[in-house]
Amino acid sequence: MSTNYRLFSKKTNPFRKHMDEPTITDDLATALYEYLPDKTSIPTVIVCIGTDRSTGDSLGPIIGSNLESLNLENFHVFGTLKDPVHAVNLLEKINLIEQTFEQPFIIAIDACLGKTKSIGDITVAKGPVSPGAAVKKELPAVGDIHLTGIVNVGGMMEYFVLQNTRLYTVMTMADIISRAFYQVDKKLSESKPYSVTPLAFSNRKSPFSNAFAFMKTDKFKL
Repeated sequence: MSTNYRLFSKKTNPFRKHMDEPTITDDLATALYEYLPDKTSIPTVIVCIGTDRSTGDSLGPIIGSNLESLNLENFHVFGTLKDPVHAVNLLEKINLIEQTFEQPFIIAIDACLGKTKSIGDITVAKGPVSPGAAVKKELPAVGDIHLTGIVNVGGMMEYFVLQNTRLYTVMTMADIISRAFYQVDKKLSESKPYSVTPLAFSNRKSPFSNAFAFMKTDKFKL
């Protein structure tokens, strides 16, 4: 998938903060907004990579299910618990996106492994993510920008480590990232001249009650 670096007209610095920081959701939303292209006509696609068969690798699909349940107005979401984007179908999904959208701006989301002191960090940076790198798989790079959540320690026995990752860490990160995208989506809608007024948004209840809120939605029912 080609990357659209020409879209970046603003200077953006890599973002990295721990999930326990009090302002993490607002700070992440601000960072994501700054990374988006200036041209609102460009379709923005969020590709949530991972599988629900591994606790550590389920970060992407959980975020995807959260975002799908929100009916975001400004993002197209691929990769959910019901229809994940993973090693087996990644190339197929990339081809589908390229056929469906004309030169989309891609935000790739994936779990990753890192140093012990980095567990719980959420990062955003320019360029694609390399899915499967933590478990030594060669897969196509995805994304104009990428967002990662460091879910556990890397370096050895990666499959075992991902299987034994704390669900609390994954769910907390997924909730923060989903809330951040929800904030960005609201801001993008408010900035459109034809969108509803900010007053309408002030009367709109947040769909988040807890990290498992998406499981109560109709779209999650199998």
